[in-house]
Amino acid sequence: MGKQNGRMGLSTAMVRNAFLVNAAYSENSREYGFSPQQGQLLCILRSQPYGMGELGAVLGLAKSSVTGLVDRLERGGLVRREPDPADSRAVRVALTARGGKIADQFYTETRERILGLAAGLTDAERETLAALLARIADENNVSVIFMDLD
Repeated sequence: MGKQNGRMGLSTAMVRNAFLVNAAYSENSREYGFSPQQGQLLCILRSQPYGMGELGAVLGLAKSSVTGLVDRLERGGLVRREPDPADSRAVRVALTARGGKIADQFYTETRERILGLAAGLTDAERETLAALLARIADENNVSVIFMDLD
């Protein structure tokens, strides 16, 4: 089932690989003692502080859910709320020094797990796959959650 002419169909292949990536993300999150959403939030904040509304949009979560995530990470000393210089009524969420170190470690380890999923591919196949997946993400306006900062 899910294969056409001995080959897996595109939708099946995409869903099965999404499960693989989610599992790698979840496993690493568990090892750090936080939820996958908390791990995603830390990865997002690696590049810069974000407002609560921006975080909700990127994560696809309601404001109350974002507030809960930020509250838990703040209690753990990983993030802090700071005034938004553009709007005195709003706050931005930023990584603490400790949070930055943990976010970088978490990102690096999760990235290695995900790259390991494609270990059986040649360099050329990896480049082709990355280009095709990037194109799909870009054409569908997928928010940037996980990104290299180089």
